[in-house]
Amino acid sequence: MDIKLFNISKTYAKERVLHQVNLNIRSGQFLSLLGPSGCGKTTLLRIMAGLENFEGGQVLFAGQDTANWTLKERRVGFVFQHYALFKHMRVAENVSFGLRMLPRRERPSSKLIGERTQELLRLVQLDGLGERWPHQLSGGQRQRVALARALAIEPRILLLDEPFGALDAKVRRELRLWLRSLQKQLAITTVLVTHDQDEAFEMSDHVVLLNQGRIEQEGSPQELMDEPASPFAANFLSLKPVRSSRRLQSFGEGLQ
Repeated sequence: MDIKLFNISKTYAKERVLHQVNLNIRSGQFLSLLGPSGCGKTTLLRIMAGLENFEGGQVLFAGQDTANWTLKERRVGFVFQHYALFKHMRVAENVSFGLRMLPRRERPSSKLIGERTQELLRLVQLDGLGERWPHQLSGGQRQRVALARALAIEPRILLLDEPFGALDAKVRRELRLWLRSLQKQLAITTVLVTHDQDEAFEMSDHVVLLNQGRIEQEGSPQELMDEPASPFAANFLSLKPVRSSRRLQSFGEGLQ
């Protein structure tokens, strides 16, 4: 599933937070939206999910305009920073929630839901923990449950809103390496929102750097590291200008 955004703008309380953003996301790509707080990255992610309205422009999934699509028709898996697990449900119940909420004519049998749940728990390396309560799991395990729940509905797109922010550094690194491996295995189009450049560079095929609601620069992690396109990019990424870069030579001594 490829995603194309054309001229996406968004205003909150008369303040423009996105300015005619254009973006192409290839099918199966892992793309990160990177930038400081308030740059518009989470708003852009929520627009892709159908959770936010926008002014003008289009959001296309596989070439189809999603303007009138329901959340269900979008088939998007969304993972939040703080897990958003149901505390009154066991792990397996959390994972199977989306399947059990399908309309009766579309809902798999209880047997198939159980099998799918166990399959997902194995996939996220939580096999045997289905009967535990969320509070009995570590932060990393709870985030894996949230991911399994998002995958249960077989989404065409996986959207991740700073999913590792509540974890300590060691667990965060282990989990993002594992998630990148899983994403490659599933070949699912994935968009990650983060303010952590190490996270974005380590996990992504493509990085989009946002600044005040506009795309400042985009490219592979190596391209952004080798050739920051503006003073903001160089400063945010804590990089020195590449002296051989024609684009950066024009910025002068102020960047050095």
